[in-house]
Amino acid sequence: MKNKIIFSIALLIIISGTIYLISNLLKNSSVFTQEAKPIVIGFSMGTTREERWFTDRDLFVKKAQELGALVSVTLSDYDVDKQISQIEGLVKQGVDVIVVIPSDSQKIAPAVEAAKAAGVKIIAYDRLIKDSNLDLYISFDNVKVGQMEAQNILDVVDKGHFAYIGGSPDDNNSVLLKDGSMKVLADKIESGDIDLVIDEPTPNWDPEEAYKTIKNYLKSGKKLDAVIASNDGTASGVIRALAEFNLDGKIPVSGQDAELSALQRIVAGTQTCTVYKPITDLANKAAELAVALARGLNPETVTFTDNGKIQVPSYFLEPIAVTQNNLNDTVIKDGFHTYNEIYQTPAK
Repeated sequence: MKNKIIFSIALLIIISGTIYLISNLLKNSSVFTQEAKPIVIGFSMGTTREERWFTDRDLFVKKAQELGALVSVTLSDYDVDKQISQIEGLVKQGVDVIVVIPSDSQKIAPAVEAAKAAGVKIIAYDRLIKDSNLDLYISFDNVKVGQMEAQNILDVVDKGHFAYIGGSPDDNNSVLLKDGSMKVLADKIESGDIDLVIDEPTPNWDPEEAYKTIKNYLKSGKKLDAVIASNDGTASGVIRALAEFNLDGKIPVSGQDAELSALQRIVAGTQTCTVYKPITDLANKAAELAVALARGLNPETVTFTDNGKIQVPSYFLEPIAVTQNNLNDTVIKDGFHTYNEIYQTPAK
């Protein structure tokens, strides 16, 4: 009987101790009291002037949310100081990763360095950020884009007076695009077959600046045979100037981004080509990489890019040249724009 009493008391002590231990675990452990902290990604946009950037934003946010992350989007419209302030704000919010479309590839670097010092991972999206400790850079092969632009013009006109309308001088992509185009044109420029009569950048990729450059040249009465415009926005300015001299559709003009208005101009015959960069692939991959970084993983990349400070792990996607001949097999097939959008809306 005495042994039974001792056993019962011992059992009660063990049970009481176990209950106390579990109670304290429940009280003190975040595992039991709250959900794991969600991943938060900042998406810092230096511009939305070009049509494509809204698509990038929406696709990125959608994919990141599907992967369980929250996204905080900021817009600065080529105001570098504003973008720097917004990046600082995202750091204060406690984001895990910031995906940056820089308004200025050089001037944004100090904000990137400060964010890195605070423990935030940084991905440069589509545009490289110079002289900074980036974690990743994701884009398209922009040298190849420039080659495609120039080659598609050469396929139409292979000699004469050419204009090169570059991109914004503060965007590293402008350098890459021009490098690509000049690789294609170099031999013909050297031989004299091509006279590069205009070679001008376009501040902020502003179509109005491209318009003025071409208009001022044509006003002088000089001859022009072809224009390599660095993107569809600058192409629109170029074509507007050509139209004032009844030259639209008579002089080949390149572009890139596969904007709807550019595709309509291709159908109308006033723009020769664009370069389609499958933005869905870019945005989705960027979201996957951002979430992986936030989880402490080292995502696989395909190459490295020298940004002046480090060799940045980089992920490049393939661009696709688009002309009248392959609209259906590219942008329409991928659902980037519909047949009705391209063919039924009057081109301007």
